[in-house]
Amino acid sequence: MTATLSAPQSIESWLGDEAEDLLTHKAKVSKDLLHLPGPDFVDRIFSISDRSPQVLRSLQQLYSFGRLGNTGYLSILPVDQGIEHSAGASFAPNPIYFDSENIIKLAIEAGCNAVATTLGVLGSVSRKYAHRIPFITKLNHNELLTYPNQFDQIMFASVEQAWNLGSVAVGATIYFGSPESTRQIQEVSRAFARAHELGMATILWCYLRNPAFQQDKDYHLAADLTGQANHLGVTIEADIIKQKLPEVNNGYGAIAQATGHSYGKTNARIYSDLTTDHPIDLTRYQVLNCYSGRMGLINSGGASGKNDFAEAIRTAVVNKRAGGTGLISGRKTFQRPMEEGIKLFHQIQDVYLSPDVTIA
Repeated sequence: MTATLSAPQSIESWLGDEAEDLLTHKAKVSKDLLHLPGPDFVDRIFSISDRSPQVLRSLQQLYSFGRLGNTGYLSILPVDQGIEHSAGASFAPNPIYFDSENIIKLAIEAGCNAVATTLGVLGSVSRKYAHRIPFITKLNHNELLTYPNQFDQIMFASVEQAWNLGSVAVGATIYFGSPESTRQIQEVSRAFARAHELGMATILWCYLRNPAFQQDKDYHLAADLTGQANHLGVTIEADIIKQKLPEVNNGYGAIAQATGHSYGKTNARIYSDLTTDHPIDLTRYQVLNCYSGRMGLINSGGASGKNDFAEAIRTAVVNKRAGGTGLISGRKTFQRPMEEGIKLFHQIQDVYLSPDVTIA
């Protein structure tokens, strides 16, 4: 499948009216407090941890592959949407991705560090591709075929299955804040411990899920709440945290006010001393909660829409300038012709390769 592509645009032109603000903003919290990405990230950060030599090797594989190889940054293709969002909803816009092999081909052609997808997708082509690009097996999923629909991450795969098909890492999601989160934390903690025993790295989708978080604004995207989810994620030894880009703040206060009940624990200095309303400061607070960047923060690219290129590049700029480790982009890339998906990945990667996009 081919598409007519427009001439390359600069990062500034994609950012439009926000360009100067996003590219020159001075962060509230100094970058000197962070462990920043770099070519020596695995040596500098993980070699002093309890991770085994086999886990260090797996992490180095992730950080050494693709167009961002040996920069300390990650560009990952995730395709687990066929489970929760249904295969039809996910792949009808571009039916070539019903074929599992095309998912792997996109990640390779786009120069990604790795591909993160289901046991079934990776298992169907593992002997052909496990040595050609790092595999990340997503262990749990939410499925929406059960009636009535429920929202719960359940295990679809074992760590041993991921290891047998050649994965260098496993991924999982926890719906922090949900009634099921206690069980999910325990399940994923055990799975991550076993993955480390077998020499695989671990990536956690640290998502929030509770109707109470939807108030006047969507506090599923609050910096203080997502930051705490990140902190819980690194507590169970996730090596990399995946999180949505924050858009608001003071979720603790908003939920307490809306429900009329005390909620959680926070501190006013989070909002006065550690953050502002600027997206880079909100995202830096997410990085702080990943042990000040010892565990890399990758932000998600979000759903596909009319302005995918501009939105993805904006997210990459915010993530990089905040001290994050990269972007994980799914529907924006595979719900379009492959050539366009490859171009979008390259545009995202160019943000991390650009010396002009600095750490704020």
